[in-house]
Amino acid sequence: MGDPQNCGPNQRRPDHERNKVHHVHTVDRVARDLGVSEELIQDLTLGLEPEDGVIWVYGANDDDGILAFTDEGVEEVELLLEEYHRVSPPKA
Repeated sequence: MGDPQNCGPNQRRPDHERNKVHHVHTVDRVARDLGVSEELIQDLTLGLEPEDGVIWVYGANDDDGILAFTDEGVEEVELLLEEYHRVSPPKA
């Protein structure tokens, strides 16, 4: 099969090396859908890595980037929010 690092334009890489992400959800969309603030999501996801479903998206005039999540990343955010609400004291 050959070295996947040296695949020519007509050769296919093994499926496990392909990027399966075809869409992402921006942080503002996830915040709206989950009924929380963008800031809370950003705080909770500071330690997450791309393997956790976190992606930074950059536009032509966007030096800071936009935080976005794969479907798995949204699931991770939901788990983090559950834990946050479980351990956070209720607001008075």
